[in-house]
Amino acid sequence: MFITFEGIDGSGKSTQARLLAQALRDAGRAVVLTREPGGSPGAEEIRRLVLEGDPDRWSAETELLLFTAARRDHLERTIAPALAAGQIVICDRFADSTRMYQGLTRGDLRATVDRLHDMMIGRDPDLTFLIDIDPAVGLARARARNGHEERFEDFGLPMQERMRAGFLDLAREFAPRFRVIDGSRPPEAVAAEISAIARAVA
Repeated sequence: MFITFEGIDGSGKSTQARLLAQALRDAGRAVVLTREPGGSPGAEEIRRLVLEGDPDRWSAETELLLFTAARRDHLERTIAPALAAGQIVICDRFADSTRMYQGLTRGDLRATVDRLHDMMIGRDPDLTFLIDIDPAVGLARARARNGHEERFEDFGLPMQERMRAGFLDLAREFAPRFRVIDGSRPPEAVAAEISAIARAVA
C-alpha cells in the first residue's frame, strides 16, 4: 500500500509520517518511510537544488521539470520495488505537493503538472493524509526550524494561505483517497487518528 502525507509547511506531516511508520512496524508490517523531493540518491541531489537558495532561483516551469525528474528516480529506485515486495510505502509529500507548489502557487501550471504526471509517473497513492493547520502557525513552526531548506517558506504567508486552500480543494477533487486531519491538536491525538485509519485499510 502506498500512503502519502501532505500539508503546508510546518503542518507536522513529517512527524506524523514517522509516527505512522513506527506504529505499523510495531504491528509487524514491513514499512519503507521516504520523502519528496528525495528518497533515492539521484532525487536527493535534486532536492538540494530546489529547496536551497534564493526564492527566485528557478522559474515554476524549471522547478516542475526538476521535481518530476526527482519523482521518476524515486519511483523507479525506491517506491515501486518496495511495493512489488509487498511492503507499505509511506512518503512525506508526493505529486499533490507539485500540484500545489508549481501548479497553483508558482504559476498556472496545473494542467502541465497533470500531463507530466500521467506521462512520467502514472501512479497515485492509495491513501493520502492531509494535515490541515492554520497557515500562520505552520509558517512560524517552519521558520523556527532554522534549517537550510527554507526556499519555499521565504515566499511568505500569502503563499501558505493559498496552498492551504489549494490542498483542501485537492482533498475534495480526489476525495476517495484523501483524509483531512486536524493538525492543531497534540501530536499524539493526531497520530492516534491516523493510525486507526491506516490500520483499517492497510
